[in-house]
Amino acid sequence: MLNQTDLSRIDLNLLVLFEIVFQERHVGRSAERLHLSPSAISHGLGRLRTLLGDPLFLKTPKGVVPTERASQLATSVSEILARVRGVVSTATPFDPRHSTRRFVIGAPDGVSSVILPSLLETLRRVAPGVDAGIRQLLPVQGFTAPHLAWKDALKELEDRTTDIAIIPFDDIPVRFHKQKLYEEEFVIAVRKGHSFQRNPTLKRYCEMEHLVVSHTGDVTGFVDVELAKKGAARRVALTVPNFNFALSVLAETEMVSALPRRFVEIYGARFNVVAVKAPLPLPRFSINVVLPQVAMMDAGLAWLVQLLGKVRTGNDRSSVLRSGKRNRSMHS
Repeated sequence: MLNQTDLSRIDLNLLVLFEIVFQERHVGRSAERLHLSPSAISHGLGRLRTLLGDPLFLKTPKGVVPTERASQLATSVSEILARVRGVVSTATPFDPRHSTRRFVIGAPDGVSSVILPSLLETLRRVAPGVDAGIRQLLPVQGFTAPHLAWKDALKELEDRTTDIAIIPFDDIPVRFHKQKLYEEEFVIAVRKGHSFQRNPTLKRYCEMEHLVVSHTGDVTGFVDVELAKKGAARRVALTVPNFNFALSVLAETEMVSALPRRFVEIYGARFNVVAVKAPLPLPRFSINVVLPQVAMMDAGLAWLVQLLGKVRTGNDRSSVLRSGKRNRSMHS
């Protein structure tokens, strides 16, 4: 990219500036993040344009957009800075007992609800100064292929909006590190004592009023695909935007809903909701921890990945919650 003479003129802060502007797409917001003035950002971009021989960012009424060359450079710049951060961090090795870092974890709410209680408990015990932010990840609407449905989650990792993603996606590009966290499957959730518990047939299932978890209000999902294979259909009486909302509705109605098994195991008892084996095939899939390969050079992130591999999910966690011993970890 640069010859030897150019390298002697590089200010590493220019690469940091490039990374932030590429993420924000806005000079003013970039200035706020870097604690600089907008004119300083503009001056830095001018130096970068001269150095790299490209406009890099073009002005629009809403901010700036990267040129094709800037988009090509973004991954390389991110990798360079990650390596530099990794080298610098070795000067003060990561010590979870004394660290005050904050990690941002992206996950769908059905996943974050499963891992969070155990994660908070573990952090409180082994890393009391470490903070966590949970960012909800949602599949891209209209795509059924996983590599398209979760493309935004991968982009957030590369843009450093999130440190780690935990998503139901197996075919991860090789530039990412992947670690399987647990296997998940769907069950039919109903109010305890519901008639469907006594007669869980496909015919009865199709006769019920259904609740679907959909942040967009879309009523069609994987259940409908499986029903169509059997020449059957259902009525979706209600959609709600998240899984916890679904439990509260199921507790007060005769509706049924397909929900993640581990989620129901952990929280169902609080709402008097139970799981019933589905009378039709429902998906089973892996929940994976994902982050850029280069990010694993960060000792703190490598530690967090290892920690997540030890979190308790499912039956072991739900039994603890029902006993009341860990309720405080779920409340602010």
